[in-house]
Amino acid sequence: MGLRNPMTSSRPETSRRTLLKLGASVAPLAAQHASGQALPPPKGKLTIDRVKVYVTPMLPQSRFDSPEFGSEEDPKRWRWLGPFAQLAGSIIVEIGTKQGITGYGMGGGGAAAALIIGKHLRDFLIGADPLRVELLWDQMYSSTLYYGRRGVTIMALSGVDLALWDIIGRFHDQPVGQLLGGPVKARVPAYYTGTDLEFAIRSGFSAIKIPVPRGIRDGRDGMKRTESDLLRVRERIGADRSLMIDANCLWDVPYTLEMLERLRPVKLAFLEEPLSPDDVLGYADVCRATGTTRIASGEHEYTRHGYRLLLHHKAVHILQPDLAWCGGLTEIRRVVAMAAAENLPVIPHRGGSAYALPLVLASPNCPLAESFGTGEPENELLAAVSSRFENGRYFGSDKPGFGHSLTTALLEKNNKAG
Repeated sequence: MGLRNPMTSSRPETSRRTLLKLGASVAPLAAQHASGQALPPPKGKLTIDRVKVYVTPMLPQSRFDSPEFGSEEDPKRWRWLGPFAQLAGSIIVEIGTKQGITGYGMGGGGAAAALIIGKHLRDFLIGADPLRVELLWDQMYSSTLYYGRRGVTIMALSGVDLALWDIIGRFHDQPVGQLLGGPVKARVPAYYTGTDLEFAIRSGFSAIKIPVPRGIRDGRDGMKRTESDLLRVRERIGADRSLMIDANCLWDVPYTLEMLERLRPVKLAFLEEPLSPDDVLGYADVCRATGTTRIASGEHEYTRHGYRLLLHHKAVHILQPDLAWCGGLTEIRRVVAMAAAENLPVIPHRGGSAYALPLVLASPNCPLAESFGTGEPENELLAAVSSRFENGRYFGSDKPGFGHSLTTALLEKNNKAG
């Protein structure tokens, strides 16, 4: 399976052939950066004349409990993520041009992100040429430094950036993946995130990730229950499927190391986000101490600057950026190149989405795509931005832009702004 070598091996020596392949994949990016051009010379100029943001929750907030707390010590207080996080806070940015080309980009941060776009980022877009996506990204990032850099501001910028790339693909009548140099694979193995094991097995997933709801505040009894649950999961899915877990940032370093020891019989391929994303040095400690289980992180990191720290401190084995949150395509393709230089795999969060899959298919060091929409409650918004899935694999689109099926009418129908 495509999962095993990147996950279970330490950093291999880079062969001459690998260096040549890496050089070929990164060279266009380096040349574009050096010349100041993000794309081949355009056939003409476009002018943005419309920016609109739709607040479009794709999954309910109730996935992470509710704000109805029993006391100040209620465990739900550590699990309630509110209206701006994850897919409960998803937004779609619509950018239109005078020439009649419209692009749609998915971001995060809910109504807070919509406010940032409407009150600030829009200033850089109206009247600008969307084909100059690198320039616009740098201007928006620089202008928000005093209050942004991470979190909701970058989630907002991500939605704008993806809408610009959607325009660029439609303008050139090309799938976005072709603008990245073309796919290096026609399809990619997927892993399922969730608890419906029967669905995952029936759907052909070769790898399964289980969310773990218990952490430090559940004590040793929680440890034992997690251990017991995962042993049952391993027994049900068999030895041939890869098994991973997501600790949802609820552990600390000692707790993580003890859990990794307890879970040796489970044979985890990777452990995702055991610590707070801010505890980079703690991640470095865990990475030094862990054995065969790889440590995955980056879903809640932002821009190349954050990922550079993770790489510098050797605080991660697998990077998991979300293109709709962590900086958009403009920034995350840089992160993929940085990881390739370190022989590290990148498995984007929600990589099966129409927005992430083109980068996954175009990047040699992206071996897997996480499930998106597949196996989740049926939802016309999720369906519109999902990729074709068959027997455990995701397939790219040959439609111009990101290949989604979003329309203004669909977004107006599902808009929760205001």
